[in-house]
Amino acid sequence: MAAPRAGLGAGAGAGVPGRQGSSGVEVVFPSEPAPPAPLCPHGPTLLFVKVNQGKEETRRFYACSACRDRKDCNFFQWEDEKLSGARLAAREAHNRKCQPPLSRTQCAERYLKFIELPLSQRKFCQRCQQLLLPDDWEKHHEHRVVGDISITQLRRPSQLLYPLENKKTNAQYLFADRSCQFLVDLLPTLGFTRVLCVGTPRLHELIRLKASDDKKSNIKSLLLDIDFRYSQFYMEDSFCHYNMFNHHFFDGKAALEVCRTFLQEDKGEGVIMVTDPPFGGLVEPLAVTFKKLIAMWKEGQSEDSSHKELPIFWIFPYFFESRIRQFFPSFCMLDYQVDYDNHALYKHGKTGRKQSPVRIFTNIPPNKIILPSEEGYRFCPLCQRYISLENQHCEHCNSCTSKDGRKWNHCFFCKKCVKPSWIHCSICGHCALPDHSCGGPKDGCFICGELDHKRSTCPKITTSKKVNRAVRKQKQRKSNKMKMGITKGQSMNHTSVTRKKNRRERAHQYLCS
Repeated sequence: MAAPRAGLGAGAGAGVPGRQGSSGVEVVFPSEPAPPAPLCPHGPTLLFVKVNQGKEETRRFYACSACRDRKDCNFFQWEDEKLSGARLAAREAHNRKCQPPLSRTQCAERYLKFIELPLSQRKFCQRCQQLLLPDDWEKHHEHRVVGDISITQLRRPSQLLYPLENKKTNAQYLFADRSCQFLVDLLPTLGFTRVLCVGTPRLHELIRLKASDDKKSNIKSLLLDIDFRYSQFYMEDSFCHYNMFNHHFFDGKAALEVCRTFLQEDKGEGVIMVTDPPFGGLVEPLAVTFKKLIAMWKEGQSEDSSHKELPIFWIFPYFFESRIRQFFPSFCMLDYQVDYDNHALYKHGKTGRKQSPVRIFTNIPPNKIILPSEEGYRFCPLCQRYISLENQHCEHCNSCTSKDGRKWNHCFFCKKCVKPSWIHCSICGHCALPDHSCGGPKDGCFICGELDHKRSTCPKITTSKKVNRAVRKQKQRKSNKMKMGITKGQSMNHTSVTRKKNRRERAHQYLCS
Protein backbone atom coordinates (compact mmCIF):
# COMPACT_ATOMS: atom_id res chain seq x y z
CA MET A 1 0.00 0.00 0.00
CA ALA A 2 2.90 2.32 -0.63
CA ALA A 3 2.32 5.62 -2.37
CA PRO A 4 2.12 5.22 -6.13
CA ARG A 5 2.16 7.21 -9.27
CA ALA A 6 -1.49 6.98 -10.03
CA GLY A 7 -3.03 3.62 -9.83
CA LEU A 8 -2.87 0.31 -8.12
CA GLY A 9 0.68 1.49 -7.91
CA ALA A 10 2.75 3.94 -9.92
CA GLY A 11 6.24 4.71 -11.04
CA ALA A 12 7.89 7.48 -9.12
CA GLY A 13 6.88 8.91 -5.80
CA ALA A 14 3.64 10.80 -6.03
CA GLY A 15 3.85 14.49 -5.37
CA VAL A 16 1.09 16.21 -3.45
CA PRO A 17 -0.74 18.57 -5.80
CA GLY A 18 -0.82 22.10 -4.58
CA ARG A 19 1.91 21.80 -1.96
CA GLN A 20 4.51 24.45 -2.61
CA GLY A 21 7.98 23.08 -3.14
CA SER A 22 6.86 19.48 -3.51
CA SER A 23 8.68 17.03 -5.75
CA GLY A 24 7.58 13.84 -7.43
CA VAL A 25 5.20 12.83 -10.20
CA GLU A 26 1.66 14.12 -10.67
CA VAL A 27 -1.13 12.95 -12.94
CA VAL A 28 -2.40 15.41 -15.54
CA PHE A 29 -5.99 15.65 -16.78
CA PRO A 30 -6.02 18.14 -19.69
CA SER A 31 -8.82 20.72 -19.46
CA GLU A 32 -9.10 20.88 -23.25
CA PRO A 33 -10.02 17.93 -25.50
CA ALA A 34 -6.93 15.81 -26.06
CA PRO A 35 -6.13 12.92 -28.40
CA PRO A 36 -6.85 9.43 -27.02
CA ALA A 37 -4.21 8.17 -24.61
CA PRO A 38 -2.05 5.29 -25.89
CA LEU A 39 -2.97 1.82 -24.67
CA CYS A 40 -1.02 -0.56 -22.46
CA PRO A 41 -2.15 -4.05 -21.30
CA HIS A 42 -4.20 -2.35 -18.54
CA GLY A 43 -6.14 -0.04 -20.85
CA PRO A 44 -5.67 3.67 -21.60
CA THR A 45 -2.56 5.09 -19.96
CA LEU A 46 -2.47 8.25 -17.87
CA LEU A 47 -0.54 11.44 -18.55
CA PHE A 48 2.06 12.38 -15.93
CA VAL A 49 4.47 15.21 -15.30
CA LYS A 50 7.53 15.33 -13.09
CA VAL A 51 7.49 18.08 -10.48
CA ASN A 52 10.65 19.47 -8.90
CA GLN A 53 10.32 21.96 -6.07
CA GLY A 54 6.75 22.74 -7.07
CA LYS A 55 7.67 23.44 -10.73
CA GLU A 56 6.54 21.20 -13.56
CA GLU A 57 9.13 19.98 -16.02
CA THR A 58 8.31 20.83 -19.61
CA ARG A 59 8.05 17.30 -21.02
CA ARG A 60 5.11 15.13 -19.96
CA PHE A 61 4.79 11.39 -20.45
CA TYR A 62 2.27 8.53 -20.58
CA ALA A 63 2.58 5.57 -18.23
CA CYS A 64 0.45 2.70 -16.96
CA SER A 65 -2.43 3.59 -14.65
CA ALA A 66 -2.31 0.23 -12.88
CA CYS A 67 1.35 -0.55 -12.16
CA ARG A 68 3.91 1.59 -10.46
CA ASP A 69 6.77 -0.82 -11.02
CA ARG A 70 8.18 -0.83 -14.55
CA LYS A 71 8.88 -4.54 -14.10
CA ASP A 72 5.11 -5.17 -14.01
CA CYS A 73 4.25 -2.87 -16.91
CA ASN A 74 7.10 -1.12 -18.70
CA PHE A 75 4.94 1.19 -20.81
CA PHE A 76 6.51 4.64 -21.26
CA GLN A 77 5.95 7.23 -23.97
CA TRP A 78 6.66 10.94 -24.12
CA GLU A 79 3.56 13.01 -24.81
CA ASP A 80 5.06 14.50 -27.99
CA GLU A 81 6.78 11.30 -29.14
CA LYS A 82 5.95 10.03 -32.65
CA LEU A 83 6.05 6.25 -33.04
CA SER A 84 6.76 4.30 -36.20
CA GLY A 85 4.24 1.86 -37.62
CA ALA A 86 6.47 -1.05 -36.62
CA ARG A 87 6.60 0.05 -32.97
CA LEU A 88 2.83 0.58 -32.88
CA ALA A 89 2.27 -2.90 -34.33
CA ALA A 90 4.67 -4.43 -31.80
CA ARG A 91 2.88 -2.65 -28.96
CA GLU A 92 -0.53 -3.91 -30.12
CA ALA A 93 0.84 -7.47 -30.33
CA HIS A 94 2.28 -7.15 -26.80
CA ASN A 95 -1.04 -5.85 -25.44
CA ARG A 96 -2.91 -8.77 -26.98
CA LYS A 97 -0.37 -11.24 -25.55
CA CYS A 98 -0.89 -9.86 -22.04
CA GLN A 99 -4.66 -10.32 -22.06
CA PRO A 100 -6.32 -13.26 -20.23
CA PRO A 101 -6.16 -16.52 -22.22
CA LEU A 102 -9.95 -16.93 -22.23
CA SER A 103 -12.64 -14.44 -23.24
CA ARG A 104 -15.43 -13.48 -20.85
CA THR A 105 -17.92 -15.65 -22.77
CA GLN A 106 -15.58 -18.66 -22.71
CA CYS A 107 -15.15 -18.31 -18.95
CA ALA A 108 -18.93 -18.29 -18.46
CA GLU A 109 -19.34 -21.38 -20.65
CA ARG A 110 -16.61 -23.22 -18.72
CA TYR A 111 -18.26 -22.31 -15.41
CA LEU A 112 -21.61 -23.76 -16.53
CA LYS A 113 -19.87 -26.98 -17.58
CA PHE A 114 -17.89 -27.11 -14.32
CA ILE A 115 -20.91 -26.92 -12.00
CA GLU A 116 -22.58 -29.77 -13.93
CA LEU A 117 -19.65 -32.11 -13.17
CA PRO A 118 -19.95 -34.60 -10.29
CA LEU A 119 -18.12 -33.52 -7.13
CA SER A 120 -15.25 -35.97 -7.69
CA GLN A 121 -14.45 -34.37 -11.06
CA ARG A 122 -14.46 -30.74 -9.89
CA LYS A 123 -10.80 -29.76 -9.64
CA PHE A 124 -8.88 -26.50 -9.12
CA CYS A 125 -5.24 -25.91 -10.03
CA GLN A 126 -3.61 -23.86 -7.28
CA ARG A 127 -0.55 -23.12 -9.39
CA CYS A 128 -2.52 -21.73 -12.34
CA GLN A 129 -5.43 -20.50 -10.17
CA GLN A 130 -7.87 -22.08 -12.61
CA LEU A 131 -10.95 -24.29 -12.49
CA LEU A 132 -10.20 -27.44 -14.47
CA LEU A 133 -12.48 -29.33 -16.84
CA PRO A 134 -11.66 -33.02 -17.58
CA ASP A 135 -9.94 -31.99 -20.84
CA ASP A 136 -7.50 -29.83 -18.81
CA TRP A 137 -6.36 -32.51 -16.37
CA GLU A 138 -3.47 -33.81 -18.47
CA LYS A 139 -1.92 -30.34 -18.84
CA HIS A 140 -1.96 -29.82 -15.08
CA HIS A 141 -1.05 -33.32 -13.86
CA GLU A 142 2.29 -32.12 -12.42
CA HIS A 143 0.71 -29.10 -10.68
CA ARG A 144 -0.78 -28.89 -7.22
CA VAL A 145 -4.46 -29.64 -7.82
CA VAL A 146 -7.29 -29.55 -5.27
CA GLY A 147 -10.25 -31.87 -5.84
CA ASP A 148 -13.87 -32.11 -4.70
CA ILE A 149 -14.60 -28.39 -5.16
CA SER A 150 -18.03 -27.87 -3.62
CA ILE A 151 -20.69 -25.35 -4.60
CA THR A 152 -20.00 -23.58 -1.29
CA GLN A 153 -16.36 -23.11 -2.30
CA LEU A 154 -17.42 -21.81 -5.70
CA ARG A 155 -19.55 -19.21 -3.95
CA ARG A 156 -16.48 -17.99 -1.99
CA PRO A 157 -13.79 -17.61 -4.70
CA SER A 158 -11.80 -15.11 -2.58
CA GLN A 159 -11.06 -18.02 -0.21
CA LEU A 160 -10.11 -20.33 -3.06
CA LEU A 161 -7.85 -17.87 -4.91
CA TYR A 162 -4.53 -16.63 -3.60
CA PRO A 163 -4.69 -12.88 -2.83
CA LEU A 164 -2.55 -10.80 -5.17
CA GLU A 165 -0.28 -9.18 -2.58
CA ASN A 166 2.24 -7.47 -4.85
CA LYS A 167 2.02 -4.06 -3.22
CA LYS A 168 3.41 -2.36 -6.31
CA THR A 169 0.67 -3.70 -8.58
CA ASN A 170 -2.39 -5.14 -6.84
CA ALA A 171 -2.28 -4.82 -3.04
CA GLN A 172 -5.32 -7.11 -2.83
CA TYR A 173 -6.34 -7.03 0.83
CA LEU A 174 -9.69 -8.63 1.61
CA PHE A 175 -12.27 -7.48 4.15
CA ALA A 176 -12.37 -9.44 7.38
CA ASP A 177 -15.72 -11.15 7.99
CA ARG A 178 -16.47 -8.63 10.76
CA SER A 179 -16.32 -5.62 8.42
CA CYS A 180 -17.97 -7.48 5.57
CA GLN A 181 -20.88 -8.65 7.69
CA PHE A 182 -21.34 -5.12 9.05
CA LEU A 183 -21.76 -3.79 5.49
CA VAL A 184 -24.02 -6.67 4.41
CA ASP A 185 -26.32 -6.03 7.39
CA LEU A 186 -26.19 -2.23 7.07
CA LEU A 187 -26.99 -1.79 3.37
CA PRO A 188 -30.54 -3.27 3.42
CA THR A 189 -31.43 -1.22 6.51
CA LEU A 190 -30.54 1.91 4.51
CA GLY A 191 -32.99 0.81 1.80
CA PHE A 192 -30.55 -0.41 -0.86
CA THR A 193 -31.42 -3.33 -3.11
CA ARG A 194 -28.41 -3.17 -5.48
CA VAL A 195 -24.71 -2.78 -4.67
CA LEU A 196 -22.07 -1.87 -7.25
CA CYS A 197 -18.95 -3.46 -5.73
CA VAL A 198 -15.87 -1.72 -7.16
CA GLY A 199 -12.82 -3.66 -5.99
CA THR A 200 -14.69 -5.41 -3.15
CA PRO A 201 -14.87 -9.11 -4.14
CA ARG A 202 -15.53 -10.43 -0.64
CA LEU A 203 -18.50 -8.09 -0.10
CA HIS A 204 -19.87 -9.22 -3.48
CA GLU A 205 -19.62 -12.85 -2.33
CA LEU A 206 -21.45 -12.32 0.95
CA ILE A 207 -24.24 -10.33 -0.69
CA ARG A 208 -24.82 -13.16 -3.17
CA LEU A 209 -24.62 -15.76 -0.39
CA LYS A 210 -27.21 -13.90 1.65
CA ALA A 211 -29.50 -13.58 -1.38
CA SER A 212 -29.28 -17.32 -2.12
CA ASP A 213 -29.72 -18.44 1.51
CA ASP A 214 -32.36 -15.92 2.59
CA LYS A 215 -35.45 -15.94 0.39
CA LYS A 216 -36.60 -12.66 1.95
CA SER A 217 -33.43 -10.88 0.82
CA ASN A 218 -33.85 -9.01 -2.48
CA ILE A 219 -30.40 -7.41 -2.57
CA LYS A 220 -28.08 -8.11 -5.52
CA SER A 221 -24.65 -6.94 -6.59
CA LEU A 222 -22.30 -6.44 -9.53
CA LEU A 223 -18.53 -6.76 -9.08
CA LEU A 224 -16.08 -4.56 -11.01
CA ASP A 225 -12.50 -5.71 -10.39
CA ILE A 226 -9.12 -5.79 -12.13
CA ASP A 227 -8.50 -9.40 -11.06
CA PHE A 228 -9.63 -11.34 -14.14
CA ARG A 229 -9.49 -14.65 -12.20
CA TYR A 230 -12.96 -13.88 -10.83
CA SER A 231 -14.39 -14.17 -14.35
CA GLN A 232 -14.29 -17.99 -14.08
CA PHE A 233 -16.68 -17.92 -11.09
CA TYR A 234 -19.39 -15.53 -12.31
CA MET A 235 -21.66 -15.02 -15.29
CA GLU A 236 -21.42 -11.86 -17.40
CA ASP A 237 -24.14 -10.05 -15.44
CA SER A 238 -22.34 -10.51 -12.10
CA PHE A 239 -18.72 -9.58 -12.88
CA CYS A 240 -16.90 -7.13 -15.15
CA HIS A 241 -13.13 -7.10 -15.61
CA TYR A 242 -12.43 -3.43 -14.85
CA ASN A 243 -9.62 -0.97 -14.09
CA MET A 244 -10.88 1.67 -11.66
CA PHE A 245 -7.94 4.01 -12.33
CA ASN A 246 -8.89 4.71 -15.94
CA HIS A 247 -12.54 3.55 -16.10
CA HIS A 248 -11.59 0.80 -18.53
CA PHE A 249 -13.83 -2.21 -19.18
CA PHE A 250 -11.55 -4.91 -20.58
CA ASP A 251 -14.44 -6.66 -22.34
CA GLY A 252 -15.58 -3.56 -24.20
CA LYS A 253 -19.07 -2.23 -24.77
CA ALA A 254 -20.83 -5.41 -23.65
CA ALA A 255 -19.40 -5.06 -20.12
CA LEU A 256 -20.03 -1.32 -20.14
CA GLU A 257 -23.69 -1.93 -20.90
CA VAL A 258 -23.93 -4.49 -18.07
CA CYS A 259 -22.74 -1.81 -15.66
CA ARG A 260 -24.99 0.85 -17.17
CA THR A 261 -28.07 -1.39 -16.96
CA PHE A 262 -27.29 -2.27 -13.35
CA LEU A 263 -26.93 1.39 -12.31
CA GLN A 264 -30.02 2.60 -14.18
CA GLU A 265 -32.38 -0.21 -13.14
CA ASP A 266 -35.55 1.13 -11.46
CA LYS A 267 -34.59 4.61 -12.68
CA GLY A 268 -31.47 4.50 -10.52
CA GLU A 269 -33.34 4.02 -7.25
CA GLY A 270 -32.02 1.69 -4.52
CA VAL A 271 -28.42 1.44 -5.73
CA ILE A 272 -25.19 2.24 -3.85
CA MET A 273 -21.54 2.06 -4.92
CA VAL A 274 -19.09 0.52 -2.42
CA THR A 275 -15.43 0.84 -3.36
CA ASP A 276 -12.20 -0.22 -1.68
CA PRO A 277 -9.32 1.04 -3.87
CA PRO A 278 -5.69 0.06 -3.24
CA PHE A 279 -4.38 2.54 -0.70
CA GLY A 280 -1.41 3.34 -2.92
CA GLY A 281 -3.66 4.88 -5.55
CA LEU A 282 -3.74 8.61 -6.18
CA VAL A 283 -7.09 10.09 -5.23
CA GLU A 284 -7.51 12.21 -8.36
CA PRO A 285 -7.70 9.38 -10.97
CA LEU A 286 -10.08 7.50 -8.67
CA ALA A 287 -12.28 10.60 -8.29
CA VAL A 288 -12.38 11.07 -12.07
CA THR A 289 -13.46 7.44 -12.53
CA PHE A 290 -16.11 7.60 -9.82
CA LYS A 291 -17.56 10.77 -11.36
CA LYS A 292 -17.88 8.89 -14.67
CA LEU A 293 -19.83 6.13 -12.89
CA ILE A 294 -21.98 8.81 -11.26
CA ALA A 295 -22.63 10.35 -14.69
CA MET A 296 -23.61 6.91 -16.02
CA TRP A 297 -26.08 6.54 -13.15
CA LYS A 298 -27.52 10.03 -13.74
CA GLU A 299 -28.29 9.21 -17.38
CA GLY A 300 -31.19 7.09 -16.12
CA GLN A 301 -32.52 9.84 -13.84
CA SER A 302 -35.42 12.14 -14.66
CA GLU A 303 -34.92 15.91 -14.71
CA ASP A 304 -36.71 16.16 -11.35
CA SER A 305 -34.04 13.94 -9.80
CA SER A 306 -31.04 15.81 -11.23
CA HIS A 307 -30.15 17.15 -7.76
CA LYS A 308 -29.73 13.65 -6.31
CA GLU A 309 -26.35 12.03 -5.69
CA LEU A 310 -25.37 8.41 -6.21
CA PRO A 311 -24.89 7.01 -2.67
CA ILE A 312 -21.27 5.97 -2.17
CA PHE A 313 -19.16 4.19 0.44
CA TRP A 314 -15.50 4.94 -0.32
CA ILE A 315 -13.23 2.88 1.97
CA PHE A 316 -9.83 4.51 2.44
CA PRO A 317 -7.36 5.54 5.22
CA TYR A 318 -8.44 8.52 7.30
CA PHE A 319 -5.34 10.56 6.40
CA PHE A 320 -6.72 10.95 2.84
CA GLU A 321 -9.78 12.82 4.14
CA SER A 322 -8.75 16.26 2.85
CA ARG A 323 -7.92 14.88 -0.61
CA ILE A 324 -11.24 13.02 -0.90
CA ARG A 325 -13.25 16.02 0.26
CA GLN A 326 -11.40 18.17 -2.26
CA PHE A 327 -13.18 16.23 -5.02
CA PHE A 328 -16.34 15.27 -3.09
CA PRO A 329 -17.14 18.10 -0.63
CA SER A 330 -20.39 16.44 0.50
CA PHE A 331 -18.54 13.39 1.85
CA CYS A 332 -18.04 12.82 5.57
CA MET A 333 -15.89 10.26 7.33
CA LEU A 334 -17.39 7.65 9.65
CA ASP A 335 -15.56 6.46 12.77
CA TYR A 336 -16.06 2.79 11.87
CA GLN A 337 -12.71 0.96 11.61
CA VAL A 338 -12.50 -1.37 8.62
CA ASP A 339 -10.18 -4.35 9.03
CA TYR A 340 -8.69 -6.93 6.67
CA ASP A 341 -8.00 -10.66 6.88
CA ASN A 342 -4.63 -10.76 5.15
CA HIS A 343 -3.06 -7.50 6.33
CA ALA A 344 -0.57 -7.65 9.20
CA LEU A 345 -1.55 -4.28 10.67
CA TYR A 346 -5.10 -3.35 9.67
CA LYS A 347 -6.78 -5.51 12.29
CA HIS A 348 -9.69 -4.84 14.61
CA GLY A 349 -9.22 -4.87 18.37
CA LYS A 350 -5.81 -3.19 18.48
CA THR A 351 -5.33 -0.02 20.52
CA GLY A 352 -3.43 3.26 20.29
CA ARG A 353 -1.55 3.86 17.06
CA LYS A 354 -1.90 0.18 16.09
CA GLN A 355 -5.60 0.58 15.28
CA SER A 356 -6.69 0.21 11.68
CA PRO A 357 -6.61 3.63 9.96
CA VAL A 358 -9.15 2.58 7.32
CA ARG A 359 -12.50 4.37 7.40
CA ILE A 360 -15.68 4.78 5.33
CA PHE A 361 -16.23 8.04 3.45
CA THR A 362 -19.81 8.62 2.37
CA ASN A 363 -22.34 11.16 1.13
CA ILE A 364 -25.11 9.49 3.18
CA PRO A 365 -26.11 11.54 6.28
CA PRO A 366 -24.04 10.03 9.13
CA ASN A 367 -26.95 10.05 11.61
CA LYS A 368 -28.60 7.36 9.46
CA ILE A 369 -25.66 4.97 9.78
CA ILE A 370 -25.82 3.07 13.08
CA LEU A 371 -22.45 1.68 14.19
CA PRO A 372 -22.37 -1.43 16.45
CA SER A 373 -22.68 -0.52 20.13
CA GLU A 374 -21.13 -3.86 21.16
CA GLU A 375 -17.84 -2.56 19.70
CA GLY A 376 -18.03 0.63 21.78
CA TYR A 377 -19.51 3.00 19.21
CA ARG A 378 -21.99 5.53 20.61
CA PHE A 379 -24.16 8.35 19.31
CA CYS A 380 -23.10 11.97 19.83
CA PRO A 381 -26.27 14.12 19.93
CA LEU A 382 -24.27 17.31 19.29
CA CYS A 383 -22.52 16.00 16.16
CA GLN A 384 -25.52 13.86 15.14
CA ARG A 385 -23.35 10.86 14.29
CA TYR A 386 -21.96 7.67 15.82
CA ILE A 387 -18.42 7.95 17.18
CA SER A 388 -15.75 5.58 18.54
CA LEU A 389 -15.28 4.87 22.23
CA GLU A 390 -12.40 7.31 22.89
CA ASN A 391 -13.57 10.06 20.56
CA GLN A 392 -14.53 12.97 22.82
CA HIS A 393 -16.62 16.02 21.85
CA CYS A 394 -14.46 19.17 22.00
CA GLU A 395 -16.38 22.22 23.21
CA HIS A 396 -13.84 24.54 21.57
CA CYS A 397 -14.01 22.87 18.12
CA ASN A 398 -17.70 21.98 18.62
CA SER A 399 -17.18 18.53 17.15
CA CYS A 400 -15.86 15.05 17.92
CA THR A 401 -12.41 15.59 16.48
CA SER A 402 -10.54 12.28 16.68
CA LYS A 403 -9.71 10.63 13.37
CA ASP A 404 -7.63 7.64 14.48
CA GLY A 405 -9.67 6.28 17.42
CA ARG A 406 -7.58 7.90 20.15
CA LYS A 407 -8.60 10.88 22.28
CA TRP A 408 -7.21 14.05 20.72
CA ASN A 409 -6.11 17.14 22.65
CA HIS A 410 -7.10 20.73 21.91
CA CYS A 411 -4.25 23.12 21.08
CA PHE A 412 -5.20 26.73 21.87
CA PHE A 413 -2.33 28.05 19.73
CA CYS A 414 -3.43 26.11 16.62
CA LYS A 415 -7.10 26.52 17.56
CA LYS A 416 -7.85 22.88 16.76
CA CYS A 417 -7.50 19.40 18.22
CA VAL A 418 -4.37 17.38 17.43
CA LYS A 419 -3.11 13.84 17.98
CA PRO A 420 -2.08 13.03 21.57
CA SER A 421 1.51 12.36 20.45
CA TRP A 422 1.90 15.89 19.04
CA ILE A 423 3.12 19.01 20.83
CA HIS A 424 3.07 22.65 19.76
CA CYS A 425 6.31 23.84 18.15
CA SER A 426 6.95 27.57 18.57
CA ILE A 427 9.52 27.52 15.73
CA CYS A 428 7.20 25.91 13.15
CA GLY A 429 4.12 27.65 14.53
CA HIS A 430 2.03 24.47 14.61
CA CYS A 431 1.79 21.11 16.36
CA ALA A 432 3.99 18.19 15.31
CA LEU A 433 5.78 15.14 16.68
CA PRO A 434 8.36 15.98 19.39
CA ASP A 435 11.28 14.74 17.25
CA HIS A 436 10.14 16.44 14.00
CA SER A 437 12.49 18.40 11.79
CA CYS A 438 11.65 22.10 12.07
CA GLY A 439 11.04 23.89 8.81
CA GLY A 440 8.74 21.31 7.28
CA PRO A 441 9.32 18.19 5.18
CA LYS A 442 12.46 18.01 3.05
CA ASP A 443 12.12 17.01 -0.58
CA GLY A 444 14.90 15.66 -2.72
CA CYS A 445 17.30 12.75 -2.58
CA PHE A 446 17.42 10.53 0.51
CA ILE A 447 21.06 9.64 -0.22
CA CYS A 448 22.86 12.93 -0.87
CA GLY A 449 20.19 15.49 0.06
CA GLU A 450 20.27 17.31 -3.29
CA LEU A 451 16.91 18.71 -4.45
CA ASP A 452 17.24 18.19 -8.22
CA HIS A 453 16.79 14.41 -8.23
CA LYS A 454 15.40 11.45 -6.31
CA ARG A 455 17.13 8.46 -4.71
CA SER A 456 16.60 6.19 -7.74
CA THR A 457 18.61 8.51 -10.02
CA CYS A 458 21.28 9.57 -7.50
CA PRO A 459 24.85 9.40 -8.90
CA LYS A 460 26.02 8.24 -5.47
CA ILE A 461 23.60 5.32 -5.31
CA THR A 462 26.37 2.77 -6.05
CA THR A 463 28.39 3.98 -3.06
CA SER A 464 25.27 3.95 -0.93
CA LYS A 465 24.50 0.38 -1.94
CA LYS A 466 28.02 -0.72 -1.06
CA VAL A 467 27.69 0.85 2.40
CA ASN A 468 24.27 -0.73 2.93
CA ARG A 469 25.62 -4.09 1.76
CA ALA A 470 28.50 -3.87 4.24
CA VAL A 471 26.10 -2.99 7.05
CA ARG A 472 23.85 -5.91 6.13
CA LYS A 473 26.81 -8.31 6.11
CA GLN A 474 27.90 -7.07 9.52
CA LYS A 475 24.38 -7.56 10.87
CA GLN A 476 24.25 -11.00 9.27
CA ARG A 477 27.50 -12.07 10.95
CA LYS A 478 26.16 -10.85 14.29
CA SER A 479 22.89 -12.67 13.69
CA ASN A 480 24.71 -15.90 12.80
CA LYS A 481 26.60 -15.78 16.09
CA MET A 482 23.31 -15.41 17.95
CA LYS A 483 21.80 -18.32 16.06
CA MET A 484 24.64 -20.60 17.13
CA GLY A 485 23.05 -20.70 20.56
CA ILE A 486 19.64 -21.72 19.25
CA THR A 487 18.74 -25.39 19.54
CA LYS A 488 18.28 -27.42 16.39
CA GLY A 489 14.61 -28.01 17.09
CA GLN A 490 13.70 -24.31 16.99
CA SER A 491 12.45 -22.58 13.84
CA MET A 492 15.13 -20.42 12.21
CA ASN A 493 12.58 -18.30 10.38
CA HIS A 494 10.94 -16.81 13.48
CA THR A 495 13.53 -14.02 13.97
CA SER A 496 13.32 -12.69 10.40
CA VAL A 497 9.53 -12.87 10.42
CA THR A 498 9.42 -10.93 13.70
CA ARG A 499 11.78 -8.29 12.33
CA LYS A 500 9.69 -7.82 9.21
CA LYS A 501 6.56 -7.52 11.33
CA ASN A 502 8.25 -4.95 13.60
CA ARG A 503 9.37 -2.91 10.58
CA ARG A 504 5.83 -2.91 9.18
CA GLU A 505 4.42 -1.84 12.54
CA ARG A 506 6.95 0.99 12.88
CA ALA A 507 6.08 2.28 9.40
CA HIS A 508 2.37 2.02 10.19
CA GLN A 509 2.80 3.85 13.53
CA TYR A 510 4.77 6.62 11.83
CA LEU A 511 1.93 7.17 9.34
CA CYS A 512 -0.69 7.22 12.08
CA SER A 513 1.31 9.23 14.65
